[in-house]
Amino acid sequence: MKNDLTLYDFSLKALDGSDFNLTSLKGKVVLIVNTASKCGFTGQYAGLEQLHRQYGDKGLQIIGVPCNQFANQEPGSSSEIAEFCKLTYDVSFPLMAKVDVNGKNADPLFVWLKKQAPGTLGSSVKWNFTKFLVQKDGRTVKRYAPTVEPDSLKGDIEKALQ
Repeated sequence: MKNDLTLYDFSLKALDGSDFNLTSLKGKVVLIVNTASKCGFTGQYAGLEQLHRQYGDKGLQIIGVPCNQFANQEPGSSSEIAEFCKLTYDVSFPLMAKVDVNGKNADPLFVWLKKQAPGTLGSSVKWNFTKFLVQKDGRTVKRYAPTVEPDSLKGDIEKALQ
């Protein structure tokens, strides 16, 4: 993987199967979160949605990326994930199709994110609801552990949006 990559060099598949090109996020602060519907941290969807509503029009883009690699906590289909998130947490930020975040089949975006912001487990994502905050430059990434509540990111988000 080239060293000069930015967030904008990647794309994901949205839950509906369409391409979601991250180039469209140039100039925004982006919070990428690997999510799951049956996780002890699933309640963080509410806090993520609150951040989306509070800062979305100020330049923050939240992207939820479901992952089933941790204790089978996201077993649902794309339509089941979409329905759960909408009905339970009224999620209005974009949700992507399920990906692997670790291992040989890890999505290239997560390979890059982990390289930009290694965690306590080095090159691995520890668990669902690991969060990556990408600055407007598309290069600078800060990682937050699954236990970090979305509300506690407000200071870093506000600083990044300036």
